[in-house]
Amino acid sequence: MFRFLTAGESHGQCLATIIEGLPSGIKIDINKINTDLARRQQGYGRGGRMKIETDKADILSGVRFGETIGDPITIRINNKDWSNWEERMSVFGNVAGAKVTAARPGHADLIGSQKYNREDIRDILERASARETATRVAVGAIAKCLLSACGIEIRSHVTNIGGVKVNPKNIDYTILKGSRVESELNCCDKIAEAKMKDAIDQAKKNGDTLGGVFEIVVFNTIPGLGSHIQWDRRLDAKLASALMSIQAIKGVEVGEGFEFANLPGSQSHDEMFYNANRNVYRKTNHAGGIEGGMSNGEPIVIKAVMKPIPTLMRPLASVDINSKEEVKANTERSDVCAVSAASVVGEAMTAIVLAELLIEKFGGDNICDLKAAIDHYIARINR
Repeated sequence: MFRFLTAGESHGQCLATIIEGLPSGIKIDINKINTDLARRQQGYGRGGRMKIETDKADILSGVRFGETIGDPITIRINNKDWSNWEERMSVFGNVAGAKVTAARPGHADLIGSQKYNREDIRDILERASARETATRVAVGAIAKCLLSACGIEIRSHVTNIGGVKVNPKNIDYTILKGSRVESELNCCDKIAEAKMKDAIDQAKKNGDTLGGVFEIVVFNTIPGLGSHIQWDRRLDAKLASALMSIQAIKGVEVGEGFEFANLPGSQSHDEMFYNANRNVYRKTNHAGGIEGGMSNGEPIVIKAVMKPIPTLMRPLASVDINSKEEVKANTERSDVCAVSAASVVGEAMTAIVLAELLIEKFGGDNICDLKAAIDHYIARINR
C-alpha cells in the first residue's frame, strides 16, 4: 500500500515526509524533484518568502545509488527562514514574540484555535499554511518517477486568474503532452497571460489577492484504475478529494464538469468506435478520461478552482480571539496570487493518487514485476 505522512511548520526547522509502499528499482532523479519544488515557488504574484527559500529535497532513507530499495523513503526540506524564527518557534524554552490573535476571514485561524484550544493563532497558521505543500510536491515528484517508468505523464496549465480566461483555441494539447509550459504563470495563452499579470499588478496595488483555475491533464493513462465497486474506490472521487485537500481549493471538475448542466446527452457522452490498430477508441473526451469511477484510457482532465488568498495587505474586519474585540485581521507575509504554484501541487496530488491505484491494481514489490503485470493486462484487454 502506497502512503505518506508529512510534518513540519511553515517557520519551523524543516518540513519532512515519510513515504511507504513504493516498489524497489524505481530510478529517482533528484533534479526532477528539486525542479518541481522550484516550480512550486515560482510564478508571477508570489510574495517575499519565495526570495528567502530555495527548496531542496534531502533524501535520508529508502534510496540507494539513485534507486528505490523498497524501504520507507524519508525526505527533509529545510526552512532557511528558521534562523529568523528560532526563538518564536522554539520546541522548548520560554515563550517569545507577540501572540497572533486577530483571525483572518477565510483562513483556519479562528476555527483551528477553537478546536485545539489555543490562545495564539500561530499554533494553527503555521501548519495550515500552504508551505506544507512543499512536502507533497516532493512526494508527488517521486510518484511521477514511478508513473513515468510506466509511460504515464502529468501536465498542468492555468486557465483563469481573476476572471481573465485563456482562449481554448490557444491551447495545443499535443505540445502540452510533449513538454511543460514555459510561462511565469504556467499559462499556454500568451495574450491571456499578459492580461493576468496586469490583473495581479492591480490587485497588489489595491492590497488585494486573486484566485483562479488550473487544469491537470494525464497522458498515456492505463484503463481500469479505480473501481465502480465502492464509493471510496472511485478514481474521480479520489482525485477530487486529493485536489480539494490543497489549501484554498474550493471546487473540482472532471472533464466537462459543470458544463454538463448545459448539454444534452447526445453531446455529453463519448461515442465509441473500433479500429483493428487502435482497438476501441473515442473521438471526444467529454468524460475527462473517467467513466464509472475508472480510467478509460483517454487523457484524464481535471480542473480545480483556487480562492483568493485570505491574507490581505488591506485586512478585512475580524475579531480578536481572546478579547473578542472587533479588529482588523492579522497580516502575514503572503502572495498576491499563487494559482500557478497550486497547479504544481495539483500535479503532485494527481500523481500520488495514480501511483497508489497503480500499485493497488498491479502490485509487485519491484518495478520489473509491476511493469510485467501491466504489459500482461494491456495485452489481455486488447485481445
